[in-house]
Amino acid sequence: MSDVSLMVNGKRVSGAAEDRTLLVHFLRENLGLTGTHVGCDTSQCGACVVHVDGKAVKSCTMLAVQASGSTVLTIEGLANGADLHPVQAAFKEHHGLQCGFCTPGMIMTATDMISRHPEGLDEATVRAELDGNICRCTGYHNIVKAILAASKTMKGSKGKAKQAA
Repeated sequence: MSDVSLMVNGKRVSGAAEDRTLLVHFLRENLGLTGTHVGCDTSQCGACVVHVDGKAVKSCTMLAVQASGSTVLTIEGLANGADLHPVQAAFKEHHGLQCGFCTPGMIMTATDMISRHPEGLDEATVRAELDGNICRCTGYHNIVKAILAASKTMKGSKGKAKQAA
C-alpha cells in the first residue's frame, strides 16, 4: 500500500492505495467520484478522461501513485456550483449526448481541446482530436456541434474579458 495525496476538484485529498490501483479506480472507489467512467480499461474508449495537472489523461492508463502530488479535475469539478461549464451547457443545448456513458470523458476531452486551441476550432480538428473517445449512440454529429459552439462561446468570453480589463 502507498499513500496517495492529490488536489482533486480544488480539495486536498489523500488515501491509501495498492501500488497497482489505477487512477480511475482511486477516484471512483476511494473518493466516490463516479462521474469518471470505466469503459474498457485499455485506453480505447475515453470514458475515463480527467485532467491531471491541466492536461487530459485517460485515467485508466495512470496509476494512482503516479498521480500523487498532482492536481486532478474530474467532471464533478468542472461546473461552478449550479452554473454549468460552457462545454457542459453546449452539450445540453446541442444534444451532444444520448445514453450519457461517454459524456464525461467527451466533455473533459473537449475542455482540454478548447484550451489548447484558444484561437478556435474547426470541424476537422474536433473530429481528429475525438479519435480516442468512443460514442456508440450519437454518431458524433451533435458532439462535434456542441464542442464547436462551446469553443466559440469560450473564445468570445475571453475577448470580452480582455476588452473589459
